[in-house]
Amino acid sequence: MYLTDFGIILIFFIVGALFVGLALFASAIVRPSHPTEEKLMTYESGEIPIGTPWVQLNPRFYIIGLAYLIFDVEIVLLFPWAVVYKAYGWYSFWIMFAFVVILILGLVYDWAKGYLEWDKPKPEIPILDNLIIRRKKETKDIHKE
Repeated sequence: MYLTDFGIILIFFIVGALFVGLALFASAIVRPSHPTEEKLMTYESGEIPIGTPWVQLNPRFYIIGLAYLIFDVEIVLLFPWAVVYKAYGWYSFWIMFAFVVILILGLVYDWAKGYLEWDKPKPEIPILDNLIIRRKKETKDIHKE
C-alpha cells in the first residue's frame, strides 16, 4: 500500500496526539494529589493574593503591548526580506519601504496621542529655606528626646 504525503502527515498527527495523551495519562497516575488550601490558592509571583482578582488595569498596558507586537512583527518580516530582497529587485525594496513607513506613521500617531507616555509625578524642586527650617525642626526634636 502506498501512502501519499497527506497520509504521512496524518500518521504524524495521530502519533503526536497519542504521545501527548499517553504523557498526560502517565502524569495523572504518577503525580501525588494532596490538595491543601495553600496549594489551591492562586500563585502570583510569591505574593499572597489580597482582594478580588477583578482589578481595573490601566489601558496603557494594552496599547504598549499592541505597539510591541506591531514592531515585533516588523522585525520578523524584515529578516527574511533582507535575505532575498536582491532577487526581487527594486519592487521588493519599495514595498518594504512602504511597509516601514506605515509602521513609522503608526508609531508617530501613538507618540502624538501620548500613548507611550506614563504618568510621571511632577518634579518637586526643593527650596533651600524649607530644607534648613525642616532640618532645624528635626534636630530640635532629636535633642528633646
